[in-house]
Amino acid sequence: MTVTEERVRRPPTRGTTDRRSPRKRGALQRAVGRNLTAYGFLCGALICFALFSWYPMFREIVLSFQQNNFVDPGRWVGFDNFRTVIADPAFAAAWLNTAAFSGLALVIGYAVPFVLAVVLNELKHAKAYLRFVVYLPVMLPPAVAVLLFKWFYDPGAGLFNQALDAVHLPPLSWLDSTSTALVSLVIVSTWMNLGTGTLIYLAALQSIPGELYESAELDGAGLFKRVRHVTIPQTKLILLVMLLLQIVATMQVFIEPYLLTGGGPENATVTVAYLMYQYAFNFGDFGGGSALGLMLMIVLMVFSAIYLRVSREAER
Repeated sequence: MTVTEERVRRPPTRGTTDRRSPRKRGALQRAVGRNLTAYGFLCGALICFALFSWYPMFREIVLSFQQNNFVDPGRWVGFDNFRTVIADPAFAAAWLNTAAFSGLALVIGYAVPFVLAVVLNELKHAKAYLRFVVYLPVMLPPAVAVLLFKWFYDPGAGLFNQALDAVHLPPLSWLDSTSTALVSLVIVSTWMNLGTGTLIYLAALQSIPGELYESAELDGAGLFKRVRHVTIPQTKLILLVMLLLQIVATMQVFIEPYLLTGGGPENATVTVAYLMYQYAFNFGDFGGGSALGLMLMIVLMVFSAIYLRVSREAER
């Protein structure tokens, strides 16, 4: 037998095994400890998601095919709930109003935060104070902010009509007219969510290398040209992501029509989420409300899938 074969066949000495095994055991224990801690935190999040997100979604799917009042046992009715909801005259109005609200929110609520972020980014002084002022509406409870605007829109002593009277313009029926009610809701929603979008855009703007702006200034570019040729190209991914998030959020609008208009006047502000609430809690038709919710969920899932794809592209 050669010396090499003898070394291969010879088992490791006991002393070598004893020296290495405690290290391996210690590394294994540390790895298990780290993973157990991570899995513990992960289990808490999974339980919260399961109880408050996944289970309600599953129940909504089941209820959309049942006639159920939560007192008597549910009865399977197939697609009858969907037929009933679609035959409702308010169904088409709700989807049209939701689409119109999302469109107006994109025109107003999507552009205004970006413009504010650009202005704040150009300022040299009082940036921290102005960021706080811009974000202040987000810190208010939504119900408080909406009720504050309800006083602003009051046709008599409301702030907006008082301002119109001060410049000798006729007052408006902000919430009582079919031509202004939906726009009034968009203004409230924009004001409530203005701070979040502004700070996200501001963070994106501050990540742009300053050399790009310096080069543009040396070439004689003014503010608008710098925004067009530097700011927008450098933030196009975050702009697209915010666009998709804005669509998903505005299509779920509920608190504004619920507290300000009750879906009126003449169903001018009834939305899908508000109609879903009416079916479930005003009419006692939980199956119809769930059917509406399932339709809305499918639409939102399409935009969410687009958002996830865009986010992956941004990470690459």
